[in-house]
Amino acid sequence: MDTFIQLVVDGLSTGSIYAALALAIVLVNQSTGLINFAQGGMAVLSAYIAFAFTQLGAPVLLAIVIAVVISFVYGGLIERFLIRRFEGGDPDTAVVVTIGLLTLITGICGWVWGFNNRQFPSLFPLDTVNILGAVVSVRSLGTFLAIVAIMIVMQLLFRGTKLGLALRAVAVNPNSAALSGLPVGRLLMVGWGLAAALGAVAGSLVAPQLTLTPGMLDSALVYALAAVIIGGLNSPAGAVVAAWAIGILENLAAVYVPFIGYDLKIAVPFILVFVVLFLRPQGLFGRKVVVRV
Repeated sequence: MDTFIQLVVDGLSTGSIYAALALAIVLVNQSTGLINFAQGGMAVLSAYIAFAFTQLGAPVLLAIVIAVVISFVYGGLIERFLIRRFEGGDPDTAVVVTIGLLTLITGICGWVWGFNNRQFPSLFPLDTVNILGAVVSVRSLGTFLAIVAIMIVMQLLFRGTKLGLALRAVAVNPNSAALSGLPVGRLLMVGWGLAAALGAVAGSLVAPQLTLTPGMLDSALVYALAAVIIGGLNSPAGAVVAAWAIGILENLAAVYVPFIGYDLKIAVPFILVFVVLFLRPQGLFGRKVVVRV
C-alpha cells in the first residue's frame, strides 16, 4: 500500500508539471481559438527571464513577478505583430507558425543563455513531509497547490467575469464580437498576454524540478497536449484533472503492468487519447461545438 500511495503522489507531482503547461494552452484556445504549440518555449523563455533577475540579486518571488509582467507584454506583442497576420485564415497555417515560433524561441534561449543545465532557485523549501506513508517534497506540494489555485482562477475568469466572456466570444466568432462592439484586436492581445504570463508562472514552478535548459519543456508539451485533448480544450479543470490522471496512470502502469514497464509508460497517455477521442471527441470535460451551416 505504501508503494501504491508513493506512486500516486509522485504521479500527482509529475502531472502538475503537465497541468501547468496544459492550462496555458487552454487559455490561448479559450481566448483566440488557436492551439499554441510554442507555449512550452514561451514558458521556458519566461523562466530564463526570471532566472536572469535572480542572478542580478532579486529575490525569487520578485523575479517571477517581473517575468510575469514582461511575459504579458511580449505575449501581446507576439499576437499583434506575428500571429494576427495568420488569424482568420487557414488554421493549419497558424499552427505551423506556432511550431516555427517554438523553434525560434528555443534557439534564442540557447544563444543567449547557452544549452547547459542551470539550477533555478526554488520558490519553496527543499524539505520533505510524510503523507500517508509517502514521502512528498514541499516543492512538489507547493507546485500542486499553485496549479489548483491557477485552475480555480481560470475557471472564475472564463465563467464569471466580463473579460473572460469577452475573450470566449472573440475566440468563437470574432466577426460577431466586433459587431457587438468588442475590441477584438485588443482582446486577442490580452489573451496571448495572459497565456504568456501563465507560462511564466508555469516555467518558474517547473524549472527547479527539471533544471533550466532551452528544451526543458519539450517532452512535457507532448503530455500537456494529451491532457488538453483528454480533458477538453474548453475546460481548464478538465485539462488539470487529465494531466494528473496521466501522471498517476503512467506510474502505476510502469510498476503494475509487466509488459509496459518503465520503457513503454510513455505510451499510456496516447492510449488514453485514442480511447477518449473514440468515445468522446470533445474530451471528458469538454462541450460539443455546434456549427450552423
